Amino acid sequence: MSIQQTGRGVGNLVIAVYGVFALSATVRASYQLLRKYDEAPMAYWLSLVAAIIYVVATYALAKNKIKLAQNTLIFELLGVLTVGALSLLAPEFFAHPTVWSYFGIGYGFIPLLLPVFGLWWISSRKSK
Repeated sequence: MSIQQTGRGVGNLVIAVYGVFALSATVRASYQLLRKYDEAPMAYWLSLVAAIIYVVATYALAKNKIKLAQNTLIFELLGVLTVGALSLLAPEFFAHPTVWSYFGIGYGFIPLLLPVFGLWWISSRKSK
């Protein structure tokens, strides 16, 4: 199934935001794992998982790989919801915040809103 080219401007914005998050989360997680691992390994590994998700989502959306994009965004949303809830209920697990801690509060809740918006965009393009 292919996303039609109409509405691609919005899609390009989604892809661009994912690309920025992919780059920034990858650099941040890599630095933290290499330089600060002992301070908060769980948080830093979760940040790397988020980075990988952003890289895959960017690729899938840019290459119009709809099924991969949907699955990645659903996984991301579940990750944000799970880590967000755990960071509230068991903050001792998060000595340092991750991209998804507190539902992405450190990033203006974009990590929570981005997969929702991406899934909406994919579904709206498929129905046309």
